[in-house]
Amino acid sequence: MKSKIAGLGKYLPSITMTNDDLTKFMDTSDEWIQERTGIKERRYAIKHKETTSTLGAKAAEIAIERAGITKEDVDFIIFATLSPDYYFPGSGVLLQRELGICDTTIGALDIRNQCSGFIYGLSIADQFIKTGMYKNILLVGAEMHSMGLDYTTRGRNVTVIFGDGAGAAVIQPCEDEGKGVLTTHLHSDGRFAEELAMKNPGSHGGYHLEDATAYEFPDKDSPGDIFVTQGMLDNALLYPNMNGQLVFKNAVVRFMEVIQEAFQTAQLPLSELDMFIPHQANLRISQFVQKKIGLTDDQVYNNIQRYGNTTAASIPIALTEAWEEGKVKDGDLVCLAAFGSGFTWGSALIRW
Repeated sequence: MKSKIAGLGKYLPSITMTNDDLTKFMDTSDEWIQERTGIKERRYAIKHKETTSTLGAKAAEIAIERAGITKEDVDFIIFATLSPDYYFPGSGVLLQRELGICDTTIGALDIRNQCSGFIYGLSIADQFIKTGMYKNILLVGAEMHSMGLDYTTRGRNVTVIFGDGAGAAVIQPCEDEGKGVLTTHLHSDGRFAEELAMKNPGSHGGYHLEDATAYEFPDKDSPGDIFVTQGMLDNALLYPNMNGQLVFKNAVVRFMEVIQEAFQTAQLPLSELDMFIPHQANLRISQFVQKKIGLTDDQVYNNIQRYGNTTAASIPIALTEAWEEGKVKDGDLVCLAAFGSGFTWGSALIRW
């Protein structure tokens, strides 16, 4: 038994933040951003009215309808995000509540694999379908980055990259011979965990960090003071950080490896690939990989120019758009691949 993507949906919030708009808050320019990332604009959710789970619910409703099922038919939820509504609980149960299906008491699994989240979630769903445990798995990737970025010149290298959005897929058993998810591959290398990370707040309190001067070490009389300290606020340690050059170098290598791994496992030549949909991290990374593989522009789908990097949501949003535009058709061979924080990376090969 194989699994298949039976329905797709996406949701992009209404606020469009252009590169020129960002110049109001930081020393940057449209030319500077496009040259380094390929991004022209991104979407932002409405603060205090929308959350990661509400974005995910809107994408999920579309995917469910396109799959030809009802919300009550969903028997398991997988939610991938790095920007959850709360520190805990995870957004999976909040999505369940938003969809109004708490009476079904189905399971909800939250995964924290950042940019690789949708690939990891698809692999998990594929295994559950293969074992016969579930029949209608709702897989959602959603992000609301705009609530946690540093809108100053200090944070521009990260802030200009990210946007908000959600994508969703319904995963079902596939009865068509030779179709469905052919193979998935998941990898990680924790040596570089801090090179692309949002380290605070957390339980580490400076442990394993080179510079712990901004952390306050309490005694037994004040054990809770270390979670969020004044030093963290003063030194802007409550924002994400990224070693861009190191991430780029690792990304292009791992993308190539995991794509080749997928085709070798499926015993198919790369020449049969119809559509490659990479995680939308940076247009320059996608273009580098495209050139290395030898693909035409028609064989690669990129939308980072319009939405920025939406992390766990980027692949399902791009896949949904490619399908809506008729660029992913019945019988096509589709490869999905991602690389991101952790470092984690993965691929999925699908016969549509």
